[in-house]
Amino acid sequence: MDETFHLTPLDVRRYDFGKAMRGYQPERVEQFREQVAEELERLTRQLQELEAKAKGFHEQLRAFRERDKALNEALVSAQQLRSDIRESAEREGGLIVREARMEADRILDAARAEAQRIQQDVDALERGRRVYLSQLRAMVERQLAEIDAAREPVRGAMVTPEIAPRAVASAPAVSPRVVTPVSNLPIDDDDTALENPARWAEGLAEE
Repeated sequence: MDETFHLTPLDVRRYDFGKAMRGYQPERVEQFREQVAEELERLTRQLQELEAKAKGFHEQLRAFRERDKALNEALVSAQQLRSDIRESAEREGGLIVREARMEADRILDAARAEAQRIQQDVDALERGRRVYLSQLRAMVERQLAEIDAAREPVRGAMVTPEIAPRAVASAPAVSPRVVTPVSNLPIDDDDTALENPARWAEGLAEE
C-alpha cells in the first residue's frame, strides 16, 4: 500500500468492488463496508481528539518551558542580586568597622593626652605645694627666731639689782622654753598652714 494513500469513510462507502460470477454476497459486503466506514469515522474522531490534546500538551509544554526559563532567569538574577547585596554589605560593614576603629583610636589618643596633661598639672601643683610649704616653714622659723630674740632683752631689762632678790624669791620656778623647730612639725595637706599661715604661725608662737 502506498504510504501517501489515505482512506476515508466516504471512500469506503463509495468504493465499487465490481461484480463477478460466484462472488461475495452483496448484503454482507455492504454490511462490512458500513462497519469499516463507522470504525474509520470513530478512529478519525479519536485521532482528531488526540491531535487536539497533543496540540494542547505542546502548548502547555511550551508555556512550561517559557515559565521554567523565566524562573531560571529570575533565580539567576536573585542569586546575583544576593551576591551583590552581600558584597556591598561586607564592604560597608568593613568600612564601618575601620571608621569605628579609627574613631576609637582617636578618642583613646585624646584621652591619653588629656590624662598626661592632667598628670603634668598635678605634678606641677605638687611641686608648687612643696615649694610653698618649704618657704612657709623657713619664714615661720625665722619669725619664731626673731620673736625669741626679741623676748630675751625685755625680760632682762625688767629685772633690776634692787628687786632681783625679792622677785626671784617670790616668783615661781619657770622652766626654760623649749622651741620646737618647724621642720619637725607635721604639716598636712589640708591643715591651717595652707588655709591661714599667719594664724598657724601665731599658734606656734603662743606655745
